[in-house]
Amino acid sequence: MHEELIYGWHAVLAVLERSPERVLQVWLDEKRSGPKPDAVVKAARAGQIRLQRAGRALLEELVGAAQHQGVVARCRAATPTQVADLGEFLAGLTQPPFLLVLDGVQDPHNLGACLRTADAAGVHALILPRDNAVSVTPTVRKVASGAAETVPVFQVTNLARTLDQLKADGVWLVGASGDAQDSLYAQDLRGPLALVLGAEGRGLRRLTQERCDFLVQIPMAGSVSSLNVSVAAGIFLFEAVRQRRASPPAGQR
Repeated sequence: MHEELIYGWHAVLAVLERSPERVLQVWLDEKRSGPKPDAVVKAARAGQIRLQRAGRALLEELVGAAQHQGVVARCRAATPTQVADLGEFLAGLTQPPFLLVLDGVQDPHNLGACLRTADAAGVHALILPRDNAVSVTPTVRKVASGAAETVPVFQVTNLARTLDQLKADGVWLVGASGDAQDSLYAQDLRGPLALVLGAEGRGLRRLTQERCDFLVQIPMAGSVSSLNVSVAAGIFLFEAVRQRRASPPAGQR
């Protein structure tokens, strides 16, 4: 059985409340008190999960220098969602798909921030390549503040093939590119949609760009030429949210 450690208040509470069957044990800083520790204790008791009060030395022994915030959970590792499940997942949606695709993001803090923003925007799922990209690690879960438990993550072996599948399923692919001629704000982002963003620095790979129906850029007024991928994701996602709330979709693909 594969196991992982999850730490941080939001991440631990999220797994306790949403996937208690995965949690094997929780360690809680013996000096902590207040609403957050009380919520952890209540959730652990509700799930009949072993809870141990621990000193700072033990917590640091468990997770090293990571910012654990005084709480650590030992869990069964989550089973990665397979690409074979993606078509079934899309078919089960009652709204036009709203997806985020990240091509080769390697910084766990960026992935965690993207997950948190995706949850806030109501994204149905996040799609990542399995290779040459960060997966959902404990650091990602902590930065995501619980969103790693709420946003389904599909890790795929062949991203280009998955994008082809999305297009066959009627999803429009809108990619972010600093070299694009068209503005994000002029692009119709209603209807079945996957927003596709690239890695820090290099952006979208060639094969990924070629599969996008549209390439757009964020108009930049200052001297900075690019944005952090998690910042760009927030701008893209909430422009889509604004459009989708303002008027109904223009139609299917």
